[in-house]
Amino acid sequence: MDVGFIGLGAMGIAMARNLAKAGHQVRAWNRSPIDAKDLNLVKTAREAFQADVVFTMLSDDTALRAVVLDGGLLKDARKDTIHVGASTISIGFAEELTARHAEAGIAYISAPVFGRPDVAAAAQLNVLVGGAESDIDKVTPLLTTIGRKVWPMGEKPAQANAAKIAGNMMIGMAIGAMSEATLLAEGNGVAAKGFFELMLESLFGCRVYQSYSAKIVAEEYSPGFKMSLGLKDLRLASEAAERAGKRLPILETTRAQMTEAVHAGLGDQDWSALADYMRKT
Repeated sequence: MDVGFIGLGAMGIAMARNLAKAGHQVRAWNRSPIDAKDLNLVKTAREAFQADVVFTMLSDDTALRAVVLDGGLLKDARKDTIHVGASTISIGFAEELTARHAEAGIAYISAPVFGRPDVAAAAQLNVLVGGAESDIDKVTPLLTTIGRKVWPMGEKPAQANAAKIAGNMMIGMAIGAMSEATLLAEGNGVAAKGFFELMLESLFGCRVYQSYSAKIVAEEYSPGFKMSLGLKDLRLASEAAERAGKRLPILETTRAQMTEAVHAGLGDQDWSALADYMRKT
């Protein structure tokens, strides 16, 4: 299949490479120059958008709006193109994208993913998908190439974005819980390593606790997911809760803690560095 891919950050480049390895003709574009000789890099986003299926994996609403909408890509796109939005974006913007694509006569689905760059490289992402069933069926072979499982979330693209935002909110809350538990344990003479071994083998033996507790114990916070991006996702969760008329006090507490940590200069570290900030304040 002829595939366009826009956005070659740590996640996007791994996804694009897996599509190319599977034999698809991938034309890829990034906003800034990158060294990726194994990919067919094109000079403009417009070139990448001229494909059977186009993936976008850009950092936020602003970047996606600038490239796709402000860049006029929909106006010149093929009418049989399916645009797969893999970014974590706001529900409101997902709805706007859906409407703008419908006006242009171009299919659009949302397909955000759960997984860090190493998971993307191993093609083990969990892919959430929302959109018309017929469009999803057409791109499912591509989605199964980049992920271990595809999870339908509904017939509206924004439903996949809502599920992704809620999931990332839960990860942020788990990091907040682990950070506070570390303070409580260490403050009373219990080593974090032994405490988390207990938790992982008894109550919280899941992937999120396994991966982030290991970083907290080792005090090693190289970014798998930058805290600044995690804070962005918590903001999206706050906005989604407000749209739904719901009050989420644990979310707001976690967001306030992470805001302080980012303002303290930890935005480029992994978002589990919240524990480091709390240890030192």
